[in-house]
Amino acid sequence: ACTATYRVTGQWAGGFQGEVQVTNGGSPISGWSVTWTYADGQQVSSAWNATVSTSGNRIVARNVGYNGSLGAGASTTFGFLGSWNGSSNTAPLLTCTTGS
Repeated sequence: ACTATYRVTGQWAGGFQGEVQVTNGGSPISGWSVTWTYADGQQVSSAWNATVSTSGNRIVARNVGYNGSLGAGASTTFGFLGSWNGSSNTAPLLTCTTGS
């Protein structure tokens, strides 16, 4: 099983930079994906260290070739740029799943 932690590393009017840390908790894994749904209209415009796809306010980030294999207790991070509007940029709840 894996876990994912989300944090905003920088924010400005209409935009922000985020980072997600993926940590493997058990046996070695060969791939991972992290899914979340934004509640405040945020959008992801670009990402690094992950392949990100969007469908409305739902985001799916998958490992790239060089960071999918994680040993027990190992972690990796990916980052992204996004936009937001309104009065809040609330952090979403993340779901991390393993597999290639």
